[in-house]
Amino acid sequence: MRTATVERNTKETQIRVEINLDGNGEYNVSTGIGFLDHMLEQLARHSLIDVSLKAQGDLHIDFHHTTEDTGYAIGEAVAKALGDRRGINRYGSSFIPMDETLTRVALDCSNRPFLVWRVNLSRPKLGDMDTELFNEWFQAFSQSAGITLHIENFYGDNNHHIVESCYKGLARALKQAIGVDPRQANSVPSTKGVLGGSL
Repeated sequence: MRTATVERNTKETQIRVEINLDGNGEYNVSTGIGFLDHMLEQLARHSLIDVSLKAQGDLHIDFHHTTEDTGYAIGEAVAKALGDRRGINRYGSSFIPMDETLTRVALDCSNRPFLVWRVNLSRPKLGDMDTELFNEWFQAFSQSAGITLHIENFYGDNNHHIVESCYKGLARALKQAIGVDPRQANSVPSTKGVLGGSL
């Protein structure tokens, strides 16, 4: 079982996350931010990664630190659970339609973090959450997970649908990429024999 536990404790946040990459999509998430909880539950459910996360942060200031640090913590847990990434498919992609919205997510578990974020949100907030923070979450996740991540929303009017399609797209692409190919179960999916570093 590819599992990991990560604790992240700073003066701004205290976070504990446990994941199982080979789970059933079960989740127990509490960040103190309702909309973020909803998105992380979508991530778990549609990737089939079990996620248990408890976060306490300086929400009396704003939601920035808690949002960003949950991205770092979950990403670090994914990287830790993947280990040397031996046997994985490595690449994943998905198109997610949600009513009027269509979003594409493509990723490479390359151990070379990079985010391309082509998502325009027309409202400053969803619930109590600043919409600019979603870019921060995906940036933190891709950085600590060691994932090249491209997210592009083609069209959509409802900001809830747009953001949710991004998380569901990440989930589906991640599910594909971390899956193990039995034909290469004992090898790293790279001609270099290792993932990371220069191309």
